[in-house]
Amino acid sequence: MSNDRDEMFDSGRHAVRRLILTRFRSYGTMCVTVGRLLVTVTGPNGSGKTNLLEALSLLTPGRGLRRARLSELTQIGATEGWAVASSLMTTAGVMDIGTGAATARAGVRSGGERRTVHLDGRALRGQTALAQYVAMVWLTPQMDRLFQEGGNGRRRFLDRLVFGFDPAHAGRLNRYDKALRERARLLSEGRGAGGRADAWLDGLEDEMATSGVAIAAARLDLARRLTARCLTAEGPFPAAVVEVSGDVEGGLREAPALTVEDRVRKSLRHGRGGDMEAGMTRFGPHRSDFLASLRVRGAVVSAGVCSTGGQKALLISLVLATAGVIADERGHPPILLLDEVAAYLDPGRREALFERLRGLKAQVWMTGADPVTFSSLGKESQQICLDANKIE
Repeated sequence: MSNDRDEMFDSGRHAVRRLILTRFRSYGTMCVTVGRLLVTVTGPNGSGKTNLLEALSLLTPGRGLRRARLSELTQIGATEGWAVASSLMTTAGVMDIGTGAATARAGVRSGGERRTVHLDGRALRGQTALAQYVAMVWLTPQMDRLFQEGGNGRRRFLDRLVFGFDPAHAGRLNRYDKALRERARLLSEGRGAGGRADAWLDGLEDEMATSGVAIAAARLDLARRLTARCLTAEGPFPAAVVEVSGDVEGGLREAPALTVEDRVRKSLRHGRGGDMEAGMTRFGPHRSDFLASLRVRGAVVSAGVCSTGGQKALLISLVLATAGVIADERGHPPILLLDEVAAYLDPGRREALFERLRGLKAQVWMTGADPVTFSSLGKESQQICLDANKIE
């Protein structure tokens, strides 16, 4: 085991070496010390496998892999809030990252709780800063129908992938969403009919144009990189063609960014009346969609018509490609969280996945009900066996 620990901790890779949970979901307290790049978490349904991955996902900006409210994360019956603490190996050395919520009152909405974030003992001003230190990509069973459901989930999936190689993307999205909500509030109050309200709306729409075009550009850049990687990758996972459709993205394919920003400002200004009647902003990157298709024997097949197993394989292909893009951009691969990753994979694809993960040299956390699923990894992996939310 010492050789694996030396390889992981001395190579400058990003990896969690210790994770401590307090009053988090089904865990009262839990401490896991890690000494491998490949980590398998197994146990029966309800043993806390996904909860463990969710805790890890909260070391990055956002609401984690379940997008839960803060109050939902606190252990039932707890009188204090939840906390997640980690010791993280990075290219800059060991960092201690902690996050949590201070209250756990029943019925408190996520908007009424504040998530705190600490780095090496000092409080950070917000979650967004975490993107500078930790890159994570995850895959969950809930994503298996990603290409058959609405565009909201696909946009979130794509933006989460962008976070990994472009940490500033989180800040752009926050600024855009804040301006979008404020503009909608002003229009709903009928305050878009001249004077000071118009000047206020002009400022919000300027922020939406600037941030929105940057968001669309980052999405298009990642889509181009993912397609290039997927089409050149070898193995049984499908070659994916990734596209982003939307008014802003379409504009960027035809004109420079500054020109598109001006178009967005004009569209938003001229659309105020219609948006007021519709009760929504009808133009912008918040309405874009993320599309994927497969190259099969020379034909292009939409991901939405593929079998469940085919879609799972496509998502794995995209996650592996994203890990490669992040490694190229940031100098190290992201931490991968793969929940029930072997579901719907035949033995050949499962072994091919393990081989690709070995080649990435990333820390990978994988869950599954049956330890036999990961038996071929042998001593390469650290095996965490859970039963009733405790390590056996």
